[in-house]
Amino acid sequence: MELLGFMLCSLLFLLAIDGLSLFRRRTLPPGPCGLPLVGNLFEIGPKPHESLAKLAKKHGPLMTIRLGSVTSVVASSPEMAREILQKNDEACSGRPIPDAVTALDEYNHAVLWMPTGAEWRIIRRALNTYLTHPQKLDTLRGLRRRAVQELVQHVKEANQSEEAVDIGKLAFTTALNQMSNTCVSENVADFTSNEIRGFQNAVKTLMEVDGKFNIADIFPWLKLWIHNAYGAKPRLLTVGLMHRRLKHRQSKLPRDEDFLDSLLDFSQENEAEFNCKHIKILLVVSLFMENFSTSTRIMAKLRQEVSDSVGSKGKIEESEILELPYLQAVAKETMRLHLSVPFLVPHKTETSVKLKGFEVPPNTQILVNAWAIARDTEYWENPLHFMPERFLKSEADFKGQHFSFLPFGSGRRMCPGIPLAQRVVSLMIASLVYHFDWKLPHSTNELDMNDIFGITLLRATPLLAVPMNFREGITGQTE
Repeated sequence: MELLGFMLCSLLFLLAIDGLSLFRRRTLPPGPCGLPLVGNLFEIGPKPHESLAKLAKKHGPLMTIRLGSVTSVVASSPEMAREILQKNDEACSGRPIPDAVTALDEYNHAVLWMPTGAEWRIIRRALNTYLTHPQKLDTLRGLRRRAVQELVQHVKEANQSEEAVDIGKLAFTTALNQMSNTCVSENVADFTSNEIRGFQNAVKTLMEVDGKFNIADIFPWLKLWIHNAYGAKPRLLTVGLMHRRLKHRQSKLPRDEDFLDSLLDFSQENEAEFNCKHIKILLVVSLFMENFSTSTRIMAKLRQEVSDSVGSKGKIEESEILELPYLQAVAKETMRLHLSVPFLVPHKTETSVKLKGFEVPPNTQILVNAWAIARDTEYWENPLHFMPERFLKSEADFKGQHFSFLPFGSGRRMCPGIPLAQRVVSLMIASLVYHFDWKLPHSTNELDMNDIFGITLLRATPLLAVPMNFREGITGQTE
């Protein structure tokens, strides 16, 4: 009887909370009604970006949904995204912290999730000065070139044996090594090692789990009973990198002048505000959280543009490929049609805010469905077709001022790594297109374009391709 009484009391308590959430919704935008306790969970399914896009067509581009005991406002149009990310940027600049993230050491000092106060500003200043400033990027381009040269050499060996290569694994390894060379002047992955596949799978699992609606995020009161242990591998790796670099500096050996050296210098100058705990979490986010990063006519046009840039020099210049319009159009169109982050990292209202006449109370989660916006027929002609030419006629860029195209977000919370990401992606694409022709394996008749929902959208099946007709040339050569 006592157990039954406890269960009845618990049920009444939950129903009372549920009733309060329904009362709060009177001032919020309209949305689907949902069920008691679970809200709209059963209407979401395994691909929330798609199901919420469908619900938005019925309930409007600004709607309210309830996931368990958490109420969220969802924006699904450029106008609503502008309302949140620009007009009410400060009021909507909070971040709900996913339960899985709390497994990271010093997660509360991560720029991605901390409040936009003094500590956040000094970390952003360090990133802008020592990682993404154009002059610093130019200084470290030789390190990124080395990673891409290793990529070309590895694919060349596959070309000689006519073996298919896993494009996702190549891109993952190369991007990781480009970032690690920029940050700590060394590779952390190897193309031929089985460890990279295991590590890639671990990161893939982390991205999937962190992006899904975790039971402790949907019902926060359950966090006391749930323990999450993600994040151990990145944490241990960065601790080792830090330890080796500190010993290196103590021995008065020549400096590497990379991101880590710059951060250690910055911490000595600003010891009261910025220290080793900030550096550790910055390396985790920079190295791992940020990396998880057609037709014959398009390939031919892209190769011709890159080849014209290479010319008689016989080398691909990182600084020049940023100015190649068709290459940049291909990169933008890829990011639009196959957006890596379907929802911008969730925001949270810091104060009560009015959005299009609706009163949204403090601590309300806000989701911007960038995937739905990028496929809206009102703003994009034939949005399901891969058409790089659309960006040759458009001024849309990555900087968050064109709200129909938000691959990196907008406002004060937008991704700070855009300049580095653009160089990493552009150099990789240009090198693979310039040095090789590509074909699908004989056993592949049609590409599987299905994805798996998470923090990032991941391919359900690996993309395999056979490199052909290697062309000589030097990738990313600097003068």
